[in-house]
Amino acid sequence: MSDTTNTDITLNNGVVMPAIGFGVFQTPPEETKTAVAEALRVGYRHIDTAAAYGNERGVGKAIAESGIPRDEIFIETKIWISDFGYDETLHAFEKATGKLGIDTIDLLILHQPLTTEFDRTIQAYKALERLYADGKVRAIGVSNFMVEDLTELFTQTDVVPTVNQIELHPYFQQEEVVAVGREHGVLPQAWSPIGGVVNYEGGEGSPLQDPTIGEIA
Repeated sequence: MSDTTNTDITLNNGVVMPAIGFGVFQTPPEETKTAVAEALRVGYRHIDTAAAYGNERGVGKAIAESGIPRDEIFIETKIWISDFGYDETLHAFEKATGKLGIDTIDLLILHQPLTTEFDRTIQAYKALERLYADGKVRAIGVSNFMVEDLTELFTQTDVVPTVNQIELHPYFQQEEVVAVGREHGVLPQAWSPIGGVVNYEGGEGSPLQDPTIGEIA
C-alpha cells in the first residue's frame, strides 16, 4: 500500500491511529481470517470489527498468525446494545478480548445509542471510561450517534469520545453531526466511505458510478 494509505491520525487523547482501516462488516466468520490475513499482508494496520459482526475470533486468529508485532496493529471493536449497562459492558470487554486473543483493545466504541433506554447507554460509556482509566483500552468512542445523542453524552460523562463512527460518504455527509463532534474534538470516522448503504443495497446512484467522482479518482 502507498504511504498515503498509511497516513496516521492523532486522536484527541494523543493515541495515533492509521487513517485507513479494513472493516469486516458482512464478512462471514469462516472467511474473516483469510480476508484479514490478506489485508495485513498488503499493508493494512487498522482492523475494524464488532461483537455484532460475529467474526472477532477470525480477526484474532489472523492477527496472531500474521507475524506482525501486536503494537503495529490497531484493533478497533464495538460493544453491541444487548451488552449495554455498566457491568454488562465490562463483561463484553472480557468477551471481546477473549475472542480477539489480546489483552488491550486500541479503540473500543459503543456500536450505536440505545435511544429508548439512554441511561443504559450512559452506563455503558462509563464502563468504557473505567476500562480507559485502567489502561485496558487505549481510546474510547461511539458510533452512529446523532447530535442529540452526543449532546446528552457530553453532559453526563467525563471523557470525550475520540471518534464517532458514522455513515459518511460523498452522498451523505451528515454535516451537523460532524460539526458538533468536531467542536468537542471528536473525530468523524467514516464507515463505508465509498457509498455506504447505497452500495450494500445495490441501488442506483452509487458514488462509485458517479462521473464526477470517477473523474476525481
